[in-house]
Amino acid sequence: MKSIGGIEAGKAHYRWMVALHVSFFVALLLEVTFTTPSLTNSSVVALSIVIVAQSIRIWALTSLGRYWNTKIIVLPDAPVVEKGPYRFLRHPNYAVVITEIAFVPLIFQAYWTAILFTLLNAWMLRVRIEVEEEALNHMTGNYTERFERKKRFWFV
Repeated sequence: MKSIGGIEAGKAHYRWMVALHVSFFVALLLEVTFTTPSLTNSSVVALSIVIVAQSIRIWALTSLGRYWNTKIIVLPDAPVVEKGPYRFLRHPNYAVVITEIAFVPLIFQAYWTAILFTLLNAWMLRVRIEVEEEALNHMTGNYTERFERKKRFWFV
């Protein structure tokens, strides 16, 4: 995206977001290692929710096509993507990340990891979404107009 004129926003928090996700997997591994998880009915429910979330992720990423990136890189004056799950939500992939961080640990009864990282992720997304929406609105000119009636996630 940068090679075709994309502008990056949110550089300051990106390394913290990466650290949060790496720490999530380390914490999950440690909690599972020091407990004795078993496959339960709730594990199957959590796994089913994660699988559905992955299908939404695939839908979101294929809808974004070349615009998808883990960083906030906006191509000035590019049309705002409003197809796929973006017809309904502003941030469907973040909804998937929220679901993963909450439910992947529940597959293994890693409750502390689920609670701690759900809270940390909420804080991170609060920062990130504010930066991303500001960049999209500033550089596309019509983001707020196009998305003001759409929820950020299914619940907010």
